[in-house]
Amino acid sequence: MDYKFIGKIVSTHGIKGELKIISNLEYKDKLFKENTYIYLGDNKEKHQIKSYRIHKNYDLITLDNLNNINDVLKYINLKVYKDRKDILLNDGEFFYDDLIGYDVIFNNNKIGKIVDYDNNTPNLLYKIAGDKNFYIPINGPFIKNINNKNKEIIVEDIGGLL
Repeated sequence: MDYKFIGKIVSTHGIKGELKIISNLEYKDKLFKENTYIYLGDNKEKHQIKSYRIHKNYDLITLDNLNNINDVLKYINLKVYKDRKDILLNDGEFFYDDLIGYDVIFNNNKIGKIVDYDNNTPNLLYKIAGDKNFYIPINGPFIKNINNKNKEIIVEDIGGLL
């Protein structure tokens, strides 16, 4: 299986086996969908999501028939994964981190490679490494096309950004 890291269990919530997950990914409604499966820890222990809700900045889930805090304490600090084939994105939807490693093309020339992204600012940004390092906005009209087959994004110059 091809697993996608989707978050980390940071604690429990209440006494009924609810787990608190920190995740900065988009499309959480598709990642934490009830009656779908997630995989926990390095061993990828398979569990079915029974409930999901958002509380403050956390995603809260219950699993299988684990209805007691004592049943889930062992999962604290484990990474949470999803089988990529179970993530059903619509056309044009993608996870920001999936484009890391893609070449950036401007006017048919490679100007760099996506090496990271920053979603801690008001504007989501990709960090591009090339002759010089720079950032481009993820959202908006700057990205013209994403070519998954060739692992490249086509960008256009917007007001002297390049």
